Amino acid sequence: MKQIGNLAIVCARRKDVTLRIEQGRVMVLSEAAYAPAAFSADWDDDETILSIIHELNFGQCAPKSQ
Repeated sequence: MKQIGNLAIVCARRKDVTLRIEQGRVMVLSEAAYAPAAFSADWDDDETILSIIHELNFGQCAPKSQ
């Protein structure tokens, strides 16, 4: 539950990412042309949410530096 705020901040900084929270689930959709992806987790599953944050920041869904 502690990481959901961090995920919201990461998603808010990206125009190509959508965050939805409904029915106890967190859903993230990355619409990046180079790596479209979807992630979901229970809203209080900090471990999975941390892995989603890591993927958005450093994985294939990370923004390409210019």
